Amino acid sequence: MTEPLVDARPRDAIAIIPVTEAALAQWLPKRPTRERAWLEAAAFRAKPGQICLVPDARGGLAAVVTGVDPSPGPWRLAHLPGALPRGTYWLDADWPADAAASAALGWALACYRFGRYRKTEAVEARLVVPGGCDGERLRQEARAVGLVRDLINVPAADMMPENLGDAAIALAAAHGATVRQVVGDALLTHGYPAIHAVGRASAHPPRLIELTWGEPDAPLLGLVGKGVCFDSGGLDIKPPSGMRLMKKDMGGAAHALGVASLVMAAGLPVRLRLLIAAVENAISSNAYRPGDIIRTRKGLTVEVDNTDAEGRIVMSDALADLSDGKPDLVVDFSTLTGAARVALGPELPAMFCNDDAVADALLAAARDVHDPMWRMPLHAPYREMLESRFADLVNSASSPFAGAVTAALFLEHFVTGGTPWVHFDIMAWNPRAKPGRPEGGEAMGVRAVAELARRRYPPRAGSGATVRRRGRSRPRR
Repeated sequence: MTEPLVDARPRDAIAIIPVTEAALAQWLPKRPTRERAWLEAAAFRAKPGQICLVPDARGGLAAVVTGVDPSPGPWRLAHLPGALPRGTYWLDADWPADAAASAALGWALACYRFGRYRKTEAVEARLVVPGGCDGERLRQEARAVGLVRDLINVPAADMMPENLGDAAIALAAAHGATVRQVVGDALLTHGYPAIHAVGRASAHPPRLIELTWGEPDAPLLGLVGKGVCFDSGGLDIKPPSGMRLMKKDMGGAAHALGVASLVMAAGLPVRLRLLIAAVENAISSNAYRPGDIIRTRKGLTVEVDNTDAEGRIVMSDALADLSDGKPDLVVDFSTLTGAARVALGPELPAMFCNDDAVADALLAAARDVHDPMWRMPLHAPYREMLESRFADLVNSASSPFAGAVTAALFLEHFVTGGTPWVHFDIMAWNPRAKPGRPEGGEAMGVRAVAELARRRYPPRAGSGATVRRRGRSRPRR
C-alpha cells in the first residue's frame, strides 16, 4: 500500500481547502473570480463530505475544495482519500496543530484496506503531514489501528490461538520484546487452570501468551487481552446469528497488541507485560459443562452457569497473574457482553475503572485524541448477583439486568485490592461503513490508552523508539 502520509511537500502538491457550511458565505467572495464562478456553477454548498475539484487554466487539478464538519476530529477529511485521483495533497487550512494532526490520522485510517483474501484497490492519494504535527507518531497510530483491524478481520480458520501467538512474536521481533507461551496441558502445571478448562475441547490447544519489554526497574504496565479465537458458545451453543461474527471474539487480544505496539514504538519508560488468554470455545466430549466448578489461578472457584460466558473465566487467570506482580496500572480489553452494546451501541466502548483519578485521566486523554468511550459503574451491591451456592462465584448472573456491570464485577475479584485497573468491554467491529471506518474489525480505546500511558510515563529525552530489548519466543508445552 502507498504510504498515506508523507513529510515533504513536493512542488506539484495539490491544495485541499476545507470549508464549513457556516463559513461559506464569508469565504466564497474572497476567492479568485474564476474559482468562485466554478464553485457556484458546481452548486458547492460546503455540506460535510461534499467535494469540488477545481481545475487550473490548463485543465489540470488546481485545488480540492471540500465541506467539513465544524467540530474537530479524525474524520473531517476521511471522505477524501478514496475519492481523489492519484497525487500528493496538502492541507490549506488555518487549523490548530492538534486538529490538523487528528484530521491527518483520519486520512491515514481511511486508506486502510484488508486485502488478504481478495485483491483490493490501493488508495494512491497521499497527504503531506501538516506543519507542527509529528508525522512518525501519526504513522505509528495508523499502523497500530491497522494491526488491530487486520487481526480481527482474519477468519477463525487462520486466527486460532497458535496464530495469535505468531502475531505476538512478530510484534515482539519488531520492537525487541520477549514472548513466552504456556500451551495445552502445561497450563495446569503453570497455574492457569481456568484457561485450560475453557480451551481444552478445541483441536487448537489453549495458551497463555506473554509479551514483555522494557526496563526491569521501571513501573509495571500490565495489559490483558481476551483471545477467544472463536466462540461457539460451548455446550450452551449460540444460534447461527449469534455465532456469525464470533471470529471477532479475540478482539480484546488485538487491542492489547495494538496498545503494546504504541507503547514500545514511543519508547516509554515502563516495564510492559502483556498477557493474552487464547482459546477456542469449542464443543467436544471434554468440553466444560454448565454446573461444572472451575478452579482459578487466584484460588477462587467458579461455578459455570453458562458456557457462553467464557471470556471472563479465561481472563481471570491472566488478571490474577498480573496482579501478583504489583503493577502500577492494569488495562484489559475484551469483547465481553452484549449488554454493553445494548447500553452504548457499537461505536462507544464501555470503560470501567476502580480508581477515579485514573478514570479521569483516561477520559481526558480520550477527549484530546478523539477516541471516545463512556465510563460505567462498578456498582458493588450487584456483586450479590454473582453468588453461588456451591462455589465462590458464578460466572454468569441469572438476572437479566446490568450484564456488563456484573461481568466487570466478576473480573474485579481477580485484581488485587489497591491496583489501579481499567476494564474495556468493546464491540471491536464496525457493523456498517463510514468514512475512515470500513465495515469490519475496529480499534476502540487503543489510542486513548496509549495517550494515557504517554502522560503517565513521559518518554525520557532522546529515548524515542530506540529503547529495545532482544526478544525471543519460548513455548512451554
